[in-house]
Amino acid sequence: MSIDSNGFSELDLSHHVLMDLRYHGFEEPMPIQSESIPLLLKGRDLIAEAKTGTGKTLAFAIPVIERINPVNRKTQALVLVPTRELANQVSDEIRKIGYKKRVRSIPVYGGRSINGQAEKIRNGAHVVVGTPGRLIDLIDRKILYLAM
Repeated sequence: MSIDSNGFSELDLSHHVLMDLRYHGFEEPMPIQSESIPLLLKGRDLIAEAKTGTGKTLAFAIPVIERINPVNRKTQALVLVPTRELANQVSDEIRKIGYKKRVRSIPVYGGRSINGQAEKIRNGAHVVVGTPGRLIDLIDRKILYLAM
């Protein structure tokens, strides 16, 4: 079976993302992924609900990764999450599936040095995944910009 011949290849994904999906053992998209990825790749808005463990993170992360221009080191996507644990989990998934494409993702949340997180953003973080309080703090300090 070639790298591109799995259920994800029918979703019109880049070779790099397909390689990372395969490397991490993802061969067939979950229902929420099959339904949401094509819409999100077209730039459509989407609200979805599904139980834990059904593939929601990759359902939105794959289209985010596909839309990132890795040459542009500025932040291109912002993911809002309620907890530091989820910030780490989502950022790790984005890093894994965006590895071949060289997508840089960092988690930001309170309880850690804002200076270290600010430095990572300044050094080039394509995707910032964070909790509301820390994201607001980074925006207020003019470290994280929402307009490109």
